[in-house]
Amino acid sequence: MARLRRKPDERFGIPIAPMIDCVFLLLIYFMVSATLEKQEADLSFELPGTVEQAGPVEFPDEQVIEIRADGQAVVNDYAYDTPASPSYRELAAMLTRYQAACRANQSEARVTLSPADGTAHQAVVKVMDACARAGVRDVQFAQ
Repeated sequence: MARLRRKPDERFGIPIAPMIDCVFLLLIYFMVSATLEKQEADLSFELPGTVEQAGPVEFPDEQVIEIRADGQAVVNDYAYDTPASPSYRELAAMLTRYQAACRANQSEARVTLSPADGTAHQAVVKVMDACARAGVRDVQFAQ
């Protein structure tokens, strides 16, 4: 009697080559489709700044700075800094903005100082220093 020979066990496995092909195809697909997405556009805009005027615009001729007896500087009923501060920084910043607005309007920045009776000379000098820091050259005293 003849014995049947057994075939060696065939091991079944997953074919790797077609799977690698599928992975590469998916990779290429996603790479190509990712570049088709619209990029965010950089919006170009300009912030408002100073605009040159063709002609003069109705603008206050001058700023009147009242200097109270305690040394407080007041413009349009708004008090700037404190009398004890060594320099009037807030007042100088306001006068710088006023100077820039006058320059854009093609007009001369004028400031009139109106010290109260009994005001210390040091307070008047500090206000004049603030005018100088702002670049205001036309400074007058009220009569």
